[in-house]
Amino acid sequence: MENKVITVTSPLLPSLDDFMPYLQDIWNRKWLTNNGHYHQELEKALCEYLKVPYVSLFTNGTLPLMCALQALRITGEVITTPYSFVATTHSLWWNGIKPVFVDIDPVTCNIDTNKIEAAITPKTTAIMPVHVYGKPCDTVRIQEIADKYGLKVIYDAAHAFGVEINGQSILRAGDMSTLSFHATKVYNTVEGGALICHDEKTKRRIDYLKNFGFAGETTIVAPGINGKMDEVRAAYGLLNLKQVDSAIEARYQVVTRYREALRNVEGLSFMEDMSGVRHNYSYFPIFIDAEKYGMTRDELYFKMKEHRVLGRRYFYPLISEFSTYRGLESANSNNLPVAHKVANSVICLPMYHTMDIETIDYVVRQIVK
Repeated sequence: MENKVITVTSPLLPSLDDFMPYLQDIWNRKWLTNNGHYHQELEKALCEYLKVPYVSLFTNGTLPLMCALQALRITGEVITTPYSFVATTHSLWWNGIKPVFVDIDPVTCNIDTNKIEAAITPKTTAIMPVHVYGKPCDTVRIQEIADKYGLKVIYDAAHAFGVEINGQSILRAGDMSTLSFHATKVYNTVEGGALICHDEKTKRRIDYLKNFGFAGETTIVAPGINGKMDEVRAAYGLLNLKQVDSAIEARYQVVTRYREALRNVEGLSFMEDMSGVRHNYSYFPIFIDAEKYGMTRDELYFKMKEHRVLGRRYFYPLISEFSTYRGLESANSNNLPVAHKVANSVICLPMYHTMDIETIDYVVRQIVK
């Protein structure tokens, strides 16, 4: 164990023996992309698994965000969180939209719904919250605010594959939700993503946008881009869908052991399950109170690294700290005290479905003094 590098994650992979017949069939069909057989099959399978009416597959998780903004014709300003992966805000910037950051809730790390209304201006057209670490946002309150001010809501649900509240998918909230199927996610297609919408007309528009705007051989109806998923990754995704539930259950066992081992460590806290929520256990973040723990977050992070345990300071620094965005008025650190505190205290511990007890306990020993 001393010589083994423990990575922050490890991908869910289908069996090569199971994958080979799919590849042989793709080779026989000679249809590699452009809404092929496996692409269609995966969209249907995901609709059923995720309990949503329409899924549009993409080649990564960033393009669905960009296309959602285009499909809903979002302009002006969009209220969002600084505590996320940069793709959330980059999608706004690429569409010529000004991001407006508001602070986060200290318990869930999601956008603080009590701060949204104060950030609304006549230029505000939408809210883009993030289900951070797969923990559901307060979707009811966000929708109330959106309805009151006539705003659209696009959820970045990159971490939230399969997450449900009282048996209903959180992907049904808002006007649209997007997913990432990157290799690091609970469910992956190597690279990939999806956009979830609620009606056939919108689904058709999204499919135009991700395929250059083609509505026929010679008809272009929108200035679209190339965001399609290919057949190889769609087939891979079909196989991974068959084993994702067992992978989530295995992740739950890892989380349970982490919680038992770390519960009474002074100066260290972590997230608990939320009532009525089916979690996917995509991450296990811990938060360090340096004064009580006796070591700063960074000191612990580098100590773990010295012992070949690769945690991740996820999300640090805040998006609002990057050069592109730090000049925005809403990026002022005084506007985001909770987000800064969380970003400066978080480490996501190694978390994947194949972690054994020996590996988990080794990680814990680097943290428990």
